Amino acid sequence: MKNEFRTIAKPTDGLYKEKGSKFLAYAYPVESEEEVASILSALKKRYYDARHHCYAYIIGLKDQRFRANDDGEPNHSAGDPILGQIRSHELTNTLVVVVRYFGGTKLGVGGLIHAYKTSSEDALSKVDVQVVYSQTLVELTFAYDETAAVERILADFDLEYRDKQYTDACRYILSVKDEDVPNLEEAFELLDAELKVQGAL
Repeated sequence: MKNEFRTIAKPTDGLYKEKGSKFLAYAYPVESEEEVASILSALKKRYYDARHHCYAYIIGLKDQRFRANDDGEPNHSAGDPILGQIRSHELTNTLVVVVRYFGGTKLGVGGLIHAYKTSSEDALSKVDVQVVYSQTLVELTFAYDETAAVERILADFDLEYRDKQYTDACRYILSVKDEDVPNLEEAFELLDAELKVQGAL
């Protein structure tokens, strides 16, 4: 299974003009559908007088979710070309919105496909690509007197602390790169610590 993914580090924009119509493309890094909805709402308020706000996104690492929306353009003439550009750049956690101002001359389905594809490509050609790694959530339970030894082991790994609890024992929730999970399990075999894999992120 693939464990390395590409996303964009920060928003970019692009532009395409054809027969008076303007296609303003905006690419964003996103991690949830709620974030997509918020960005779309803001763009619709900003460009309230535009004819269409077409978009596509891919979200997720292992379990990817995607959507393409034509927003009133002929079926598959807008959202699919935008989605195709996200896929051709091999990106995830990425949203592209293309705002169209109609110029008075119809472009036809072929012309629309070209316009939405080209404007999306213009925005995505400017992105700084960020590589992210598929991760697994693990739970580590250990006695207080093992804390120093545990921390020494964890310092050798590229991981993120999600939660720390100190009750009758110490309990850490960590996100770890998939490829590091076997090595982490091996490192804790010699300690009186319990490592449980909770599942994929």
